[in-house]
Amino acid sequence: MADEVNKTAFLEIQGRMIELTGKLKQVQNQMRTKEGEKKRAFLTLEELNQLPDDTNTYKSIGRTFVLEPKSVLVNEQEQKLKDSESAIGSLQSSKEYMEKQLAEVENNLRELLQQDPGLARQIMSMSV
Repeated sequence: MADEVNKTAFLEIQGRMIELTGKLKQVQNQMRTKEGEKKRAFLTLEELNQLPDDTNTYKSIGRTFVLEPKSVLVNEQEQKLKDSESAIGSLQSSKEYMEKQLAEVENNLRELLQQDPGLARQIMSMSV
């Protein structure tokens, strides 16, 4: 009976570990995307700042380009930069939280396997 309880606990912990690993990868991908957006906005902003204020600037909307004042484009890029930075900050805190949860799940798994060496042998024989 205790063997079945330990197997069930192992399967729950394993499922939780797989779920957390997937979520962690998803957050890391989102962070990478936001970093790219931040860099693109920063570089665009640098290029816009080099232009004189009376330069004709165009904004891409789909396959169309619309004439916009330089100040509007600068404000949009600054906003994108701020939004990306705040999103990266919140994603970083989510990532840290998930890493803590993952470490906790790993510790639970380690404790379970130390508690029941027979279960550890069964798992090792299944993976071979």
